[in-house]
Amino acid sequence: MRKHGIHFYFIGLIILTLGISLAVQSQLGTSPFDALLVGLYRTFGLSIGSWEVVVGFAMIVGNAVAERKRPELFALVTSLVTGIGIDSWLFLLGDMIVPETWITQTVCLIFSVFFTGLGIAIYLQSIVAPNPMDRSMIIVVKATGWSMTASRAAISVLLVFIAFFFNGAIGIGTLVNAIFVGMIIQFILPTAEKHRAKSLSKIGIYQQI
Repeated sequence: MRKHGIHFYFIGLIILTLGISLAVQSQLGTSPFDALLVGLYRTFGLSIGSWEVVVGFAMIVGNAVAERKRPELFALVTSLVTGIGIDSWLFLLGDMIVPETWITQTVCLIFSVFFTGLGIAIYLQSIVAPNPMDRSMIIVVKATGWSMTASRAAISVLLVFIAFFFNGAIGIGTLVNAIFVGMIIQFILPTAEKHRAKSLSKIGIYQQI
């Protein structure tokens, strides 16, 4: 079934990485995970996309240790595609979108939150490769008995704490991401699911899902 969702996978990640890049450009703060990536970039160099791959790999190894299983190395594909997308968008938007006033920064942040939510909603329609962050959330749920919302919030707090020590991109945008991205995903998800069902029904496999 993976090959039938590959277009949702790539389209979703392209839109998601656009949202992440706009958040970076807004200079108002990014999501907790991306704040850490920016902090590592500011501290050690390389690129934000490169740190996406490095941190993704570290989470894959950490998840494997926590579950006492072999690392899901295929999950590194998502980190790699996301990293390339972030660096590509930042390169393309670098000189075109440089908000210098509070109003333009806010507009940039609003678009970033929308595209992030839209990208995730589309990306979730595929099962091409797992996301290391999502796997970590599931591990915390199993280990603590907390809800997914509480588990994700706990991971986000930890990421913000670490990002703070690396001069990460923490700001009002971090809070806005935490509050509104989930709402946007929930709002768009039913429409995305309908498009996925229609796409699969055209090739005669919808009933097999």
